Parts: sequence; C-alpha cells; structure tokens
Amino acid sequence: MKLAFSSNENKGLDSTIAHHFGRCLFYVFVEIEGKEVIGIQGEENPYYQSHIPNAVPKYIAEKDAQIIVAGGMGPRAVGLFEELHISPVVGVAGTVKDVLLRIIDGEYSTVTTKSYDPSKHDKHKGEMGHGHR
Repeated sequence: MKLAFSSNENKGLDSTIAHHFGRCLFYVFVEIEGKEVIGIQGEENPYYQSHIPNAVPKYIAEKDAQIIVAGGMGPRAVGLFEELHISPVVGVAGTVKDVLLRIIDGEYSTVTTKSYDPSKHDKHKGEMGHGHR
C-alpha cells in the first residue's frame, strides 16, 4: 500500500504534516507492506503555486497512492479523491513517522463525503486563516 503525506519539508519520515493537502511544499510517499515501511520518496508539490481544481488528486493517483494524509481538507476535495479511489486521512498533525504509526495501529481512519465533519477534517481553516476554495 502506498500513502501520500502532505508535508512542509522533504525530510522523509521526519517531515511534518502540512495543514493543507494541495498547497503543501512537498509530498512524502511511503510504501508499506503489512506494518513494514518498504519505500520512502519525497517530491516537491508541482502545484504549490497554483490551485487548479482536481490537479492534486490526479497527481496523487498517478503516483499510485491509495491514501492521502493531510492536516485538513474540504469536502469537495474528499469527493474528488473518492472518485479516484484514494482514501483521505485528515485532521492529523505531527511527523510523517508518528502519523504513519498511528494509521498502521488503526488510530486514524479514512474519511468519506458521508462521514466528513468540518470541525475534525478541515483543520487548516483556522491555522492558515482561510478555507479550501
């Protein structure tokens, strides 16, 4: 399974989770098999300076990720990822390693358009001063 983490830097598992999935500086892609990490790759976000609707979900899908992890995400983005069969895990903070371990241990679950709650899943609104457009 491959997970894509929105990140503020390119430090692998030591990277911190970015609050916004689409405007993060980097993505850290982590491939796991069972509970074991078998691959880590960091990449600059090619859409950091733009806000093209559906560009980031398509980019994440092209990287073969099944899960996107971010501090926050709006309901429209959750729906776009759902359409591409990518499950969002949002409303999280910390390092990629810490969040990954919690996902593996079942502490965090994916969100769907039906289970979406803005008070839990759109945390970047208060921290960045604006919501997802």
